[in-house]
Amino acid sequence: MGRSVPETVRRLTTRTESEVAEPEPSSSASTDPRRPLTLRAGGLAFTLASLWAGLPIAVKAGLEDSPPLRLGFARFILGMIVVIIWAIITRQSFRVTRSEIFPLLVLGILFSVQTAFMNLGQYNTTAGHTGVLITTFPLWAGVFAHFLVPNDNLSKRRVIGAFIAYTGAAGLFVRSIFGGTDAIDALNPWLGDLLIMCSAVLLGLRQVYLSQLGQSITLVKLLMAQGIFGSVTFLVGSLIFEADPIKMTMVLAMSLFYQGVIIAGFAFLGQTWLLKNYLPSRVSLISLSSPITTAILSWLILGENIGPELWFGAVLVIVGSYIAQRS
Repeated sequence: MGRSVPETVRRLTTRTESEVAEPEPSSSASTDPRRPLTLRAGGLAFTLASLWAGLPIAVKAGLEDSPPLRLGFARFILGMIVVIIWAIITRQSFRVTRSEIFPLLVLGILFSVQTAFMNLGQYNTTAGHTGVLITTFPLWAGVFAHFLVPNDNLSKRRVIGAFIAYTGAAGLFVRSIFGGTDAIDALNPWLGDLLIMCSAVLLGLRQVYLSQLGQSITLVKLLMAQGIFGSVTFLVGSLIFEADPIKMTMVLAMSLFYQGVIIAGFAFLGQTWLLKNYLPSRVSLISLSSPITTAILSWLILGENIGPELWFGAVLVIVGSYIAQRS
């Protein structure tokens, strides 16, 4: 009673680290091993950001032949297969200690809700809108880090950058309500944009929480917790709410391969490793080119219209995010 939600989460993370992590005799308990990106790590982050830019295209293409929750379920299963193979090859342990159960459960719930919002949102809006709105997640991560991570406070520069980026996202959202040039391709763009924005907020929170847990819990446990919880909740939700059958086509197969093997498998492994070893704000900074890449791919592959409001919103999000994340 009386404690704020951020303080509760901070206490949870601190408790988990102290219970699970082995003590370091040569350093103090407050030492944070995460560091700025090196050249090689930056190259990996840029490669992953380029792959993530194609995810909205793959999801949108797959939704033509599969309901959104069932599509997410298949994606998680494929991703877990990749993680299990990697864990066996590298001889990783799957054993979960008692102190790890609750934080992994929280991570699984957070991951499932965030991904559900993204899939359901993209079902109603365009891939271009998704690419712009989801890229606001580093800004939300900065806000949550201000409350949950010691010595990671919001500065005037971050507030100004966030305001610029949010202006771009808000302008895109408002235009979707009144029927922007690129919104004619969407089923229900204002609802879809709202769900994607909620997904971006939760993704920012998940990035911070994942980075904190990564200091004491191994990668394979973090990834398997998200995959198992996500696949179970999406399967149950699909059985309850979705009646449309899956139409197995070559497009759906290619979409699932990209979503499951490339993104939920290899990209998740790489991203989680980066968040464990490097500063989350620096890792997120590399993804700022994603909105432009997604917009171009959505036009080339899906034939979506690209109106001036999409370009304007994308530029504001990129510029604002860059200002907010600069050291």
